Amino acid sequence: MSSLHVVKLGAVIGARIDGVNLARGVDPATAAQINAALLEHKVIFFRGQHDLDDDGQLAFARSLGTPTLAHPTVTSRGADVLPIDSRYDKANSWHTDVTFVDRIPKASLLRAVTLPPYGGTTTWASTEAAYDQLPAPLRALVENLWAVHTNVYDYVGDADARVLQLADTERQYRDEFVSEYYETEHPVVRVHPETGRRVLLLGNFVKQFVGLGRAESDILFALLQQRITKLENTVRWSWELGDLAVWDNRATQHYAVADYDNQFRRLSRVTLAGDIPVDVHGRPSRVVAGDASGYSNVVAPVPLAG
Repeated sequence: MSSLHVVKLGAVIGARIDGVNLARGVDPATAAQINAALLEHKVIFFRGQHDLDDDGQLAFARSLGTPTLAHPTVTSRGADVLPIDSRYDKANSWHTDVTFVDRIPKASLLRAVTLPPYGGTTTWASTEAAYDQLPAPLRALVENLWAVHTNVYDYVGDADARVLQLADTERQYRDEFVSEYYETEHPVVRVHPETGRRVLLLGNFVKQFVGLGRAESDILFALLQQRITKLENTVRWSWELGDLAVWDNRATQHYAVADYDNQFRRLSRVTLAGDIPVDVHGRPSRVVAGDASGYSNVVAPVPLAG
């Protein structure tokens, strides 16, 4: 078993793990320690993993869970590992990965491949901390609220104007992203399947809230998102080559900061299969459109004892 050391980076989110060489593989006991750190700190970082390649990243992912296909709709750039390539998309909006399907991924693993000379950081926010900080009247509201998530993902701003400004490569990526339509209704508060804690499930794949109009949805969405992305609930990571980040996709949102001009940035992402969310009353998410069974298995983990 590796003598790994967990270094806490913030009060509610973020830790660095030292003392493990992921390219050599991890045994089950070490994988269990890493998963426990992930559940506690929400996003964990490994420095100096220079020997790790796509195959090694996939092997490490398998020690923590069951990998999905690279993406439900973006299938042209790899079956298992999704390149996060700045020529196509910068992901500079707050989101939880792939919430437009019913089986929201457990976790994502992101490895730095090519970095710009400046900028290009990524920020994560704890949706568990945001829920914990809600006053009682807001908790009563959101625990009975559901949201519509879709892969037509321009929630804020003038979407039509942005489409007109896209470069050809970005437009091709966007067209592939929406090539098959997905829509799912998720509870705004889900119960985390491993910890049993309550977390907010939102992000910029949300179209509107069930039973509310667009104007009311916009106001309420902004109120809740501001609580999630409060700086005290976040950790910001400055990438170096050899870095690997792993985040609990069920308890976080993230934002890739696009502050590197037209410099090239590329990272490799592997995603782990998750379960279908349930609300505080035990009701599962509901599919409106799209079949994600070809993208991912449904993997329901064993909850923590106690």
